[in-house]
Order: sequence, then structure tokens, then C-alpha cells
Amino acid sequence: MNSNTHTTTDLASKRIREALVARIGEALADERLDRQNRGDVYLSSNSEIDFARQVSSMECARLSASRRQEGLPAFTESEEQALISRAIDQVLGMGLLQKTLDDPQISDIHVRGNSPIWVKLRNGLRECRPPIVDNDDELIDLIRRTATRMGRSERRFDAGSPELNLQLADGSRLFATMEVSSRPSLVIRKHQFEISSLEDLVVRGMMPHGIAEMFRAMVRSRRNVIIAGGTGSGKTTLLRALINEVPPEERIVTIEDAYELGLERFEHLHPDHDSLQSRPANIEGQGEITLADLTKMALRMDPDRVIVGEVRGAEALPMLMAMSQGNNGSMCTLHADSTRSVFPKLAAYMSMSSTSLPIETTNLLIASSVHFVVHIEVVRGQRRVSSIREVVDSDGSTIMSNEVVRNVNGNVGFGYPLREETRELFEENGFREEMLR
Repeated sequence: MNSNTHTTTDLASKRIREALVARIGEALADERLDRQNRGDVYLSSNSEIDFARQVSSMECARLSASRRQEGLPAFTESEEQALISRAIDQVLGMGLLQKTLDDPQISDIHVRGNSPIWVKLRNGLRECRPPIVDNDDELIDLIRRTATRMGRSERRFDAGSPELNLQLADGSRLFATMEVSSRPSLVIRKHQFEISSLEDLVVRGMMPHGIAEMFRAMVRSRRNVIIAGGTGSGKTTLLRALINEVPPEERIVTIEDAYELGLERFEHLHPDHDSLQSRPANIEGQGEITLADLTKMALRMDPDRVIVGEVRGAEALPMLMAMSQGNNGSMCTLHADSTRSVFPKLAAYMSMSSTSLPIETTNLLIASSVHFVVHIEVVRGQRRVSSIREVVDSDGSTIMSNEVVRNVNGNVGFGYPLREETRELFEENGFREEMLR
């Protein structure tokens, strides 16, 4: 087959796919309108895909009959399935990106306009893949379509709102920019919700069994824990595993920018929970709900534990206040390069609130609120717990703490012993320091 034949075939396939896309869109719009008029519930995501597949099959049969009348060959079964899959991905998925999104070996996807995309594999390697759009405008259209389908509230993506942050149907986190970046850009971080226990993390080499038992005792002893680390180090994964150690009779309220913890996926473990998500301002610049706002709301929802997905601003103050007011066992994540650097970061975040506190008061609040700080790092593609620090007290401008666990070059080192009070508490909950030897 020469190049001209290839081009003709490609154009014909594109026209047919565009016809399928239009038909699916029309049918879905009519179905949603009919359900709204009847007062019926909307179709679930999976039901919409099944509905779109039925519509596509009928449309393909009609197009095949039309082609035969014109003396053209009908679609083969494989051609028909490929056309249907591409069309459904374009309407209900993410177009050519959907295949990459569905790949379980990929953890992160980076898209910049119509340039080749980059993916990060779960083993730490990076690969370059073909472009998913023909031009930059197509990428913007793809992002807008996705925001319309996936957003739980109004989601703009234009010069006036040049960033977009939302959760996809599979739990992946999407972040996109335009105007403020040289070209429209899209980043997707895929979460492994199936990795949901401390045992899973032991098997994957993040920690030895003894440290997992120590974490279990922290949760059972209702210690307040901050998990720190860099981007992609596994902070959310560890936080999720710790949350899943919380007894099912306790009430949990989570606070996030985008739903990543996925408590609804573990309903049997957390039957009494509420998940709160921040909200950007609307077109008129009103209606913004910040993480700090949500943290204050959470305290009115009778929580046993408050979980903040990521602290990075003024929400630090109400979170620490919650920890120090009887909501022991609360947890959060924070970007930091060591356990020690968590303390000045918390102080800086607290200074962003409307209440200005002296550094001595700030440190006193931190010391009375936080019991343990954990740091995770990635070394040669392997995530691992690198440090666990127990907070002891504050002395003016200094937070006093002991590094009780340190991981150097893959070797777990044990520093200061736990405080006597903590050791006794942990022993009551099944942990003994000998487990770390």
C-alpha cells in the first residue's frame, strides 16, 4: 500500500470516527435530557460507556451498510472495535491519552501542547511517547471537555482561569495550565489505591516490618503524625495506609484540594467519614472555599480524627489547633526535605494566617500538637521511610525532638530511644522497641 492509499484510509477513518463522536454526543445529550425530564438518576460512568458502545455499534452498522451501497468494503470486526474505542475515548475519556492513562505501569503523565509526551513508570524510569493531539488548541479543548465531565462544580479553563485542578474518574489527579505557561500543559498523577495497607508497603520495600508495627502503634495510640517528603515520594500512599489502621468505629473527616485519599473506596474500613474538597472562586470571583475554611468546618463535624491531605498554607494553624484540642490521632502531609525542616515550614505556614503569633508561641503550639514527624525519600527509584522524629518540647525559637529512626543507604539505624511515656503507650498497643532491632 503506497503513501497516498495510507493517507486516504486515514482520512476516511477520521471522518468515520468524527461521525461516531457526533452520534455518541447527541445520543448521550438526549438520554441525559430525557432522564432529567423524567426525574430519573443519571447514568453512572460505566453505564454511560455501555450506552455509548451500543449507540456506536448501531451507527457502525448503518455506516457499513452505506459503504456497501457505495461499493466500498464494510468494516472488519477489528476495525469496527478500534473505531468505537477511539470514539468513546474521545467523548467519555481523554482521547488518544486514554490508552496511556489506562496503563497500570505508568504513574505520571506529562503533556506539553502537541509535543511528544513523557511518562514516568512505577519502576522510576521515564519514557517518551508519541503526541496525543495535532496542535495546542486540541489539548486545550481536551482539557475543557474533561473538566466539564469530571468537575463537581463550575470549572473554567481559559485566560481568566489559567489553571485547573481536578480528580479523574479513576482517582488520578489532573493539573493543567495555559497562558501562564509557554504552551498549554497537562500533568496527571495516577494513584494506586490497591496499595492501601502497611503490609503492602513492607512488601514493596518502603519500610521493614518493625517500622510498620511502630506506625500501627502510632495510629492505635492516637498520635498526631506529619508525613513529609518530596513530590512523588509516597506521602499520600503512606497516609492512606495509616488511615486504614484507624478503627472502623471512629469518625474521620478528610480535607483535600482534590480527592486523593479515596476513603469511599474503603467504605468497610471507614463507615463513618466525610470527605471535604476545596473550591476555587466562580466567574464572578466569589464562592472560594480554602483548605483553611474546610479545616474550621471539619471541627464542627464531630470528628475523632481530622486528616489534611497536604498542608501548604494558612490551614496549618487551624489544623494544629485541632490536634491540640482533643482530636488526637490526626494526620497530614507536607512538602519538606527532612523531618527537621518540617518545623520552620510549619511556622512559616502559620504566619500566613490572619492571626500573627510570636515564634515562641508558634513553636509551643507545634510542640504541644505534633507527636511524630516522618520523612520519605526516593533512592534509586525506591521509596523508603528515611527518618522518624519524636517531638519532645519547645524552647523559645527551637523545637526539641529526637530522631528515633534513621535509614541510611537502605540500612535502618536507630537513634534516641522513645520517651518513657511514649514507650509505655506503644507497648499497650502491641509495639516493643526490640521489633526495630
